[in-house]
Amino acid sequence: MAFQFKIQLKDIAKPPVWRKVSVPADFSFFQFHGVIQVVFGWNNTHLFEFKDKEYQSNLRIGIPYEDDFFDPGFAAQLKDAEEMELSAVFKKAGEKLFYVYDFGDSWLHSITLEAIGFKNEKEAVCLSGKGACPPEDCGGVWAYEEMKDIFATVPGSEAAVEYRDWLGLDEEETWDAHLFNLDAVNTNLKLL
Repeated sequence: MAFQFKIQLKDIAKPPVWRKVSVPADFSFFQFHGVIQVVFGWNNTHLFEFKDKEYQSNLRIGIPYEDDFFDPGFAAQLKDAEEMELSAVFKKAGEKLFYVYDFGDSWLHSITLEAIGFKNEKEAVCLSGKGACPPEDCGGVWAYEEMKDIFATVPGSEAAVEYRDWLGLDEEETWDAHLFNLDAVNTNLKLL
């Protein structure tokens, strides 16, 4: 059995950033995390968590870690992503979860189960997508939107030069927020 999901970065527009993927239903949430990292182009250098609500979740799935900052009674107990399969949570089309990557930049992804297929698939595949994933450690949604605005409105400014330098772009090159290469994504998924 396979699940077809639409995963979209919240609060990113013009263009929105989303991916549709087909994933075996028996994948663990840790494997699903790996799929999300590849299809969005993240570098897998930060903590992550799946949860049922944006705030005060009843369900939290991730890699257990010790954190003295949070009161253990404040949020639901974190379940181990390596031990939970997708099919333990997703039962019917239309169900949703959130995926948070990088607790500093706080990239919130909305995940919707669009369809359940009964073909016995063994690998994940990206079906479609739109928009470039923001650069890792760029500062979150507001900073990413600011970077796109600088490239669009003042591409010759000192700020644009600094962004080009930081991103490793050529002198006249700008960040292409529309860039998405389905073939490259699926080639990288095969390496998982």
